[in-house]
Amino acid sequence: MITAFISHPDCDLHHMGPEHPESPLRLEAIRARLALSGLLQQTMQSEARPASEEELARVHPLRHLRALDKCVPATGIVTLDSDTLMNPDSLSAARVAAGAVIRGVDQVYRGQADNVFCAVRPPGHHAEATDAMGFCLYNNVAVGAAHARARHGVRRIAILDFDVHQCNGTIDIFKDDPDILICTSFQYPFYPWRYLRSEWQNVVNTPLEAGTDSAAFRKAIEDDWLPALHAFKPELVLVSAGFDAHREDPLAELCLEDEDYYWITRLALDIAALYADNRLVSVLEGGYDLDSLGRSVEAHVKALLGLPFEQ
Repeated sequence: MITAFISHPDCDLHHMGPEHPESPLRLEAIRARLALSGLLQQTMQSEARPASEEELARVHPLRHLRALDKCVPATGIVTLDSDTLMNPDSLSAARVAAGAVIRGVDQVYRGQADNVFCAVRPPGHHAEATDAMGFCLYNNVAVGAAHARARHGVRRIAILDFDVHQCNGTIDIFKDDPDILICTSFQYPFYPWRYLRSEWQNVVNTPLEAGTDSAAFRKAIEDDWLPALHAFKPELVLVSAGFDAHREDPLAELCLEDEDYYWITRLALDIAALYADNRLVSVLEGGYDLDSLGRSVEAHVKALLGLPFEQ
């Protein structure tokens, strides 16, 4: 399997203050872990390009995009909400984060890679059509899905989100869209406090109680996601890869282990192999304990490369 690794130096320029958990240190921890393990060298590394206004506007109205542009400070940090802040470089980082998913989609459709991991920030799955929130400015995975439709004519797209928080933004953008299947597991009840009920036929919610362990998580995914995915038969699998359901993560209370991320990545790859000619593009969402984040991404990338899980 050819696995592409897409990132961009501008992702490190976005910061929201020294105490904010969504920090540039997250990408440093991922790169260091992958380089130390030798996995990074086994990937096809490339640099993202910024998403254009036209590409972003497929999921975010122009008036919202231009309102965000006006919020960018000349210096310092401005607050969009209690969790989400911007510095002068934040939108540059957000554009290349979204652009990474676009490039990943292009790579799997041009036959340049079988699958892709986008190591980018800020994350995106909380960004709704007209609302930046939850550390997120643009909805990276939604921009990638819209690009797959517009550029490559993809009809059925599955978005799999295993972050500890539900992907309210992705649901907001694609709810009631029969050609997008959203499968999302999350701690319940928990932020973002909206879209937590299953009211749309194309959304498979998998709420998990605080303290949920590996066995309960795997059973819930198999029971909820697999029937829907086999019925849907996606032509492209997109993954919102959040690693904050790990037992060591400080922001939540699920108890997943490193190997669970290998397991769920293999599950996603199996679906992609069955129905999507192996096409899978993954994009980083959450994960805030730096050590467990690095190890979890290592497990994720091992699975993408087709390597066995080893501690």
